[in-house]
Amino acid sequence: MWIKNARIFCEDGRFRLGSLRMETGRVQTLRLASEGWYFEELGEEQAPEEDAPSPASFEGEQQEGEDCLDACGGLLIPGLIDLHFHGCLGEDVCDGKLEGMRRIARYEAENGITAICPATLTLPEEELCQVLHTMSEWRRMQEPEEAELVGINMEGPFISKAKKGAQNGAYIRRCDVGTARRFLEASGGLVKLIGIAPEVNPGFEDYIREISSELRVSLAHSNADYETAGRAFRAGAVHVVHLYNAMTGLSHRAPGAVGAVFENPAVTAELITDGVHIHPMMVRLAFRQLGQERAILISDSLRSAGMPDGRYLLGGQEIEKRGKLCTLVPDGNIAGSVSNLMDCFRTAVLEMEIPFADALLAASRNPARRLGIEDAHGTICEGKLANLVLLDQTLRIRRVFREGREVRGENSKNV
Repeated sequence: MWIKNARIFCEDGRFRLGSLRMETGRVQTLRLASEGWYFEELGEEQAPEEDAPSPASFEGEQQEGEDCLDACGGLLIPGLIDLHFHGCLGEDVCDGKLEGMRRIARYEAENGITAICPATLTLPEEELCQVLHTMSEWRRMQEPEEAELVGINMEGPFISKAKKGAQNGAYIRRCDVGTARRFLEASGGLVKLIGIAPEVNPGFEDYIREISSELRVSLAHSNADYETAGRAFRAGAVHVVHLYNAMTGLSHRAPGAVGAVFENPAVTAELITDGVHIHPMMVRLAFRQLGQERAILISDSLRSAGMPDGRYLLGGQEIEKRGKLCTLVPDGNIAGSVSNLMDCFRTAVLEMEIPFADALLAASRNPARRLGIEDAHGTICEGKLANLVLLDQTLRIRRVFREGREVRGENSKNV
């Protein structure tokens, strides 16, 4: 199948007029004009260069009977990748129910998130291992209309009670290599990230150095100061869970873990850009400090995403959704997000003044790199999976393709 007359997003941050052909689930052929424009320039009258190929010039490569979609100048972007979320539609991956996981993955795909790395909650070890095993079984039987399960992000249980947020403090425990390896084995190798609060885990540097050859270690729900966080990064931790949230903040006398993140160029950082968790100015500050390479947009969505206002459960605790806000019922602490990653991407661009290219790379290429799947995911290139989203100029979804298969069309119900 061909898609022609599209403005195709390229890794340099520009859109170029072009066409592409999808075959056997991958981008087989990509034809691009030489001139490109940033998203912020697309509303301006820009004449293409004389040598820019027109969509008609690609039609000679179209085989007889082959489908061709005219994008009519729509924006073609890579499918998004959410490496930290818990659920939606009343389902949570930690429920351990196969059909619930499938509902989650279909919802994500329909919303332009074509690859997922769900996060686990802080639960008893035996229960976590069972959830991980079920997810590994699900991975082997995934259906084409589901977002691809590309990893698992273990947010707990090696976190701090002082910064537990909405995690269940009853099941927090000390880190050890043996437990981490049992998690990895139960998941069939799907666990890609595992969190730690270094300040409450004696010997954390040895633990990080040993497990880093098998898993990527992240700073998660931590009360670590600037110095301790820096030691964790120097030992080999490479990622931080939801920057600013459930961690020590940035101050002129105490830079905190946030300061250590900004200062360490090998560390990637998650940002929840739902309009609730972080003030827009602090999001802009993070992008200036992290650049185009290190920021990663996440949703951190809960089972209440895509659901009406009301009360739901999170790891055995009651939460309440009101509009875009979701809180723990007893104390009112923010519990997580009710927005999917596409919504967070739109919010970053349209409400937080994050440049389109920066936000999109943070929701596609950068998570692919952190998970080690950039050979197949994250950008539109020949040979990569044909995970594509066609947007209109207002960033609303027109179509979604997962490995070349259309999972959402022009007339689909807006989910």
